[in-house]
Amino acid sequence: MAAGSTGSCELRFDSGRVCLDLVATGAHSTDQLSHPGRLREWVVGAKLVPGEAALDAVDDEWVHQFTEVRQYVAELAHAALAGRPAPHALHHINALAATAPPGVRAVRTRDGAWIRTLSGAPECVPLLAAVARDTVDLLTDPAARALLRQCEGDNCRRLYLDTSRGRRRRWCSSEVCGNRERVARHRRRATAAARA
Repeated sequence: MAAGSTGSCELRFDSGRVCLDLVATGAHSTDQLSHPGRLREWVVGAKLVPGEAALDAVDDEWVHQFTEVRQYVAELAHAALAGRPAPHALHHINALAATAPPGVRAVRTRDGAWIRTLSGAPECVPLLAAVARDTVDLLTDPAARALLRQCEGDNCRRLYLDTSRGRRRRWCSSEVCGNRERVARHRRRATAAARA
C-alpha cells in the first residue's frame, strides 16, 4: 500500500516494519524525505501519528534528524543480515529508544466510534523514539530478524520482512521489482530469439 505521490517516487509502506519503511525512503536515486512536506506525508503514511494530527512543526531540522536515524537503522539492518556488529549505530538507536514515544489517548467521536489521538502536538524526538523502539523490537526478535531480506531487484536496495509462505520471496515487491525482473527476462529471451 502506498501513500501520496508528491515528489519523485511514491512512498511505500510494505516493508513489514516502520523502521524498514523509513530505510526504504533512502533506497532510491533521489531521497524520498527531501523536504518537510514529504516527511509529513511519510509520518502520516507510516501511522506514527493519526491522519488528522497537526504537523506544523515539521521543518528541515526534523528532516535532518529522520534521515540521520534512517542511516543508523539501515546500518543495523545490514549488519544483522551480515551477522556483524554495528556498535556506533546501535548506541544511537538504543539512546533514542530510551526516550518516551508520543503519548496517545482514546477519544470517542460524535457518532460513538473510538479513535486514537495523540495527547499533545507531535514532536520530533518522540516520533523518532517510536522508530527506534521498532528497530530494537526487530533486532531482538529472532523470528522477525530471520525474515529480514534485501531485495534482489536490479538497483534496488530496499529491505523487507519475507512473510511469504515458503520464505522464498526475492523482491521487495512482486508488482515493482518482480515485474521489472520479469520484463527484463522477457526482453533478454526476445533478443536472444531474434539473434538466433
